[in-house]
Amino acid sequence: MDRPLVSYDPNPLLAWIYQRFFESIEVDEGWTRAVRDADARGTVVYVLRSLSLVDFLALDYLTKRHHLPAVRFANDLGLWILEPMGRGWLNALRPRTPEGDAADLERAVSTGASAALFLKRPPILQGSGRGRIEGDHLLRALLDTQRRKDRRILLVPQVFVWSRSAGQRGASTIDAVFGPAQWPGQVRSIAQFLANFRHATLRSGEPVDLRDFLAREDDAAGDGVRVRRLTYTLLRRLERERRVIVGAVRKPADRLREEVIRSPKLQKIIADMAGEGVRERAVITERALGMVREMEAALDMNAVAALDRVFEQTASRMFSAIEVDEAGIETLRERAKEGTLVLLPSHKSHMDYLALAWVLYRHKLQLPLIAAGENLNFFPVGLVFRRAGAFFIRRSFSGDRLYAAVVDAYIRRLIKDGVALEFFPEGGRSRTGKLLPPKLGLLSLVVDAALGVPTRTTWFCPVSIGYERFVEEKAFVRELSGGDKQKEDVRGLVRAIDAMIGRYGRLSVQFGKPLTLTDLLRDIDPGARPSDLTTLSPARRRAVVTRLGFRVMNEINAVTAVTPGSLVACALLSHDRRGMHRDRLLSTCERLARRLRRTGARFSPSLVDARGTLLPPALDEAVDLFVRAEHLVLHRVGGEVIYVVPAEARMSLDLAKNAIIHFFAARSLVATALLAAPGPALAPEVVKDRVLALSRLFKYEFTFRADARFETIFDQEVAAMRADGELAGGARGPSEDAVGLALPPAPPTSGSTASTLGPQGDDGLEQLRLYASLLENFLEGYRVAARGLVGLLRGPQAVKDIVKKAILEGEKMFLGGEIRRPESVCRPLLENALGTFVDQGYLARTDGKLKLTPSYASADAVQTIEARIVAMGAARG
Repeated sequence: MDRPLVSYDPNPLLAWIYQRFFESIEVDEGWTRAVRDADARGTVVYVLRSLSLVDFLALDYLTKRHHLPAVRFANDLGLWILEPMGRGWLNALRPRTPEGDAADLERAVSTGASAALFLKRPPILQGSGRGRIEGDHLLRALLDTQRRKDRRILLVPQVFVWSRSAGQRGASTIDAVFGPAQWPGQVRSIAQFLANFRHATLRSGEPVDLRDFLAREDDAAGDGVRVRRLTYTLLRRLERERRVIVGAVRKPADRLREEVIRSPKLQKIIADMAGEGVRERAVITERALGMVREMEAALDMNAVAALDRVFEQTASRMFSAIEVDEAGIETLRERAKEGTLVLLPSHKSHMDYLALAWVLYRHKLQLPLIAAGENLNFFPVGLVFRRAGAFFIRRSFSGDRLYAAVVDAYIRRLIKDGVALEFFPEGGRSRTGKLLPPKLGLLSLVVDAALGVPTRTTWFCPVSIGYERFVEEKAFVRELSGGDKQKEDVRGLVRAIDAMIGRYGRLSVQFGKPLTLTDLLRDIDPGARPSDLTTLSPARRRAVVTRLGFRVMNEINAVTAVTPGSLVACALLSHDRRGMHRDRLLSTCERLARRLRRTGARFSPSLVDARGTLLPPALDEAVDLFVRAEHLVLHRVGGEVIYVVPAEARMSLDLAKNAIIHFFAARSLVATALLAAPGPALAPEVVKDRVLALSRLFKYEFTFRADARFETIFDQEVAAMRADGELAGGARGPSEDAVGLALPPAPPTSGSTASTLGPQGDDGLEQLRLYASLLENFLEGYRVAARGLVGLLRGPQAVKDIVKKAILEGEKMFLGGEIRRPESVCRPLLENALGTFVDQGYLARTDGKLKLTPSYASADAVQTIEARIVAMGAARG
């Protein structure tokens, strides 16, 4: 007598258990969509790795709740548990055999019913003693059924994750008795379920279409071979889904240290340093081991869960919203299935560590190990960060050959083990709101490690973390104004906690396009093949690392979200008068948004509607944020609203403005060059020369495109400005704009000819003035730096001394009316200016100090440097 193929409704007790424990399982639309798509194509067979009663009950509940194909067969379990007081008990008493299970499965699938297929029993000592039985006979039955039936059979992998712990390699006694944490037995799975059911996750892997599978298989291969290949495919897809959430299986700390110390490169360094002495070698090895202990992460998911709750409570008080790039999250999820992730976020706040970890944890993505500065390894922060996945390394390795080798060996081992990593390519926090140039030291180590694992793809993933206001804003402004950087310690921690009572607007996390080393190599050599990565010359490897660093920074800039706060700050700081009417603020924001839309910039969801139109309430909310922070004073005069920015608050607003200044950099250069001299129009070659000079002046301020010659980029930018109605005139060549659209000739306008460039009417002139105003504080800052060179007439000085005196001189210049923007007197601006002056031959470095070169070692020559910068600026009007 055949067992009945029915899908029982659970009895009242089981129904209560379902609602009490399974209701909170997180199921995204992707899971339901994947199952429905498979059901539309054929018969669904849910495939799970290890036999688990908990997984079976959860799957039964969720398929019913979401009206998906119901389970009418489950191997080694049956459905009697759903109806324990009815005929299910009688069926359960009948002996089950592999042949009977195969017949039941075949009968269920033949009638179009769905089934649950467990591939393995957990590798444990408990149970019936049947051992690790795989579902070979069931897969063979499905293959036979597919050959006889026209309707497709789709095997849909299902992964329940009851614990975020990845587990450890190496079987312990507990693992032997209760099964490993990643694939537990019944007792351990129930324990994990009870401890974590509120945070459980269900993921669906890529289905296997049995008809397509049979079509691809060699006819000469027997079913034994086919079953093994099918089993491997399913297990691989199940494991990929699990690893996306929990990451690679971890090794015990002592084993990881041992493997790091055994690294061939590290062993060679130890041997070179120790010479022939056995005792010396042991001493150096012990030193290396101590370095690993000081450095290593100790990721603890229980600690992460506690931090998750703390961050959620804290963030809800600090931020009005946390906006996450959901499409980017899904891209990361897909890339995590294909290889190892290396997350490369921008670094503007210590909140970055927690914010990104929180986003990944909440979106059920594996948590990376994070490279943190050794300066953060103080009690209790170091202990907390280490358990959250941080490993601590020095800011500089120079002078310590052994330490550099230990860091290299540790990174190589993590990459080889498939562990996700995170570090900040800028090296440290930006104090200005703009990205810093990439530091290539740690990036080079990671690239070397990735090249050492050619069989696994390493994905370098740019991440933009943006704020409307920074938690460290006061400290940053103090440093920017010339104050010393304060060392991180417990007192700083107390101050940071005190700062958390403030309101900081929106926090935005956006993900850029993940890059591979093959992508970077093809940037350099379009004809390169992936296999060429294994034979890179040192010069080519350096080129790949450099290209990667700057591609990552460009990608971060490109995906940085435009928030209401950053847009309002740009508009306020662009205004040349004392107060700004509300209508003027809104219209200026719209002008800025016009440019941002054309660049494809991402807008905060709260800032624009579905058509991309600015929402005034969002701008008002940003204004209120700045008013509450005392960065803005609101006046109501005769029914009108006027905003005034106090001089002492402009530096704080400049931090918000700089978050999006890169979107305007190219056009600001063109506008500044055009408006630097009186007259309606200029020859294109004159404008081009001026823009080139400005781009060289600001090489340390902005990252410019590196994929074309300057002349090509200039022509494209001018053509795009003509297309946008901002410029009139210009060359009539076949140039294309930045998005590749051929431009028609511009119509004749008064005051311009085909051989000149100028504003397109009053609207174009106002737009150019807006662009140029965004660059004014940079020009003024470089002018202040040039004025500060006078002190070098008395002899060489250290950079910090030059900057300190230039800040005092800049304050006098602002109070005296020589410059208009107090945010121009900014230490990073002055330091970057000095770097440019060295490149341009005004200064030279000697013994760690700067001095004037012979050509500029006079008062008149120093004045010409300042005069040149003044001449580059837009004429006031």
